[in-house]
Amino acid sequence: MKIEYDKETDTITITFRDARVKESDEVRPGVIADFGYDGGVVGFEILQASKVVEQTCEMQFAVAE
Repeated sequence: MKIEYDKETDTITITFRDARVKESDEVRPGVIADFGYDGGVVGFEILQASKVVEQTCEMQFAVAE
């Protein structure tokens, strides 16, 4: 999984796996889901990220066992 923040476009891109994107769909206002050729989710884009995420350059993860 990879997360990137583009300050110029104010977009956060979350990529779950390396796969070609077949189609993208805005599933909620400002949230775009990318789908692969197998129909599975490849990743998400969050538009106007600084309005959604408090600190766009700092992220925390929690992994449950």
